[in-house]
Amino acid sequence: MPDSEFDDHGLLVREGLPDDVRFLLERYPRGEWEAHANLQGMASFWLQRHNMFRELSGLLTNAIAEYKEGRTTPREFAQFFAPRLNFFLSNLDGHHRIEDDVYFPAFARAESRLKRGFDILDADHHLIHEALEQNADTANMFLQALDADKDRQRFAADAYGAANARLIQMLARHLDDEEDLIIPLILDRGDSMFGG
Repeated sequence: MPDSEFDDHGLLVREGLPDDVRFLLERYPRGEWEAHANLQGMASFWLQRHNMFRELSGLLTNAIAEYKEGRTTPREFAQFFAPRLNFFLSNLDGHHRIEDDVYFPAFARAESRLKRGFDILDADHHLIHEALEQNADTANMFLQALDADKDRQRFAADAYGAANARLIQMLARHLDDEEDLIIPLILDRGDSMFGG
């Protein structure tokens, strides 16, 4: 669980990062990122990875809706869903590990006034990791239930749908907040400041 210091900025209830860590975002608002020379390299890669997670979130959410509405058979659903879910979960976990171990400490050293923001993002990762585990567990139960009766399938589909919706909600807030902290820092300092 996150420390009480972060309770007011809980991942499922906050509407953005605290004002005291948004000073670079005010200097480099989202609408101006694309035109900035420092968007290439690390910043561009970061946004591409995040957009991949958003796209996969959408694919998984759509796949479960298609199945629940009877547009795909259990077999078709499993063949489409399982490899994409595995890819999504493993890549998201790996992405968070390298951020926690390498990038967040380097970024916090580069701009100490942002440390609190990186602490919040790190706390997010712990919550998201728990949600990833729950997502994987409910997905496995759902895939196992595909051979069961319709009631068990529907119950398992609903349980997975709820776990997936919670994870996607958490992830959407986290990705936006992470970009609001990191991209302006990279635009301000350039890749070379971080070994890029």
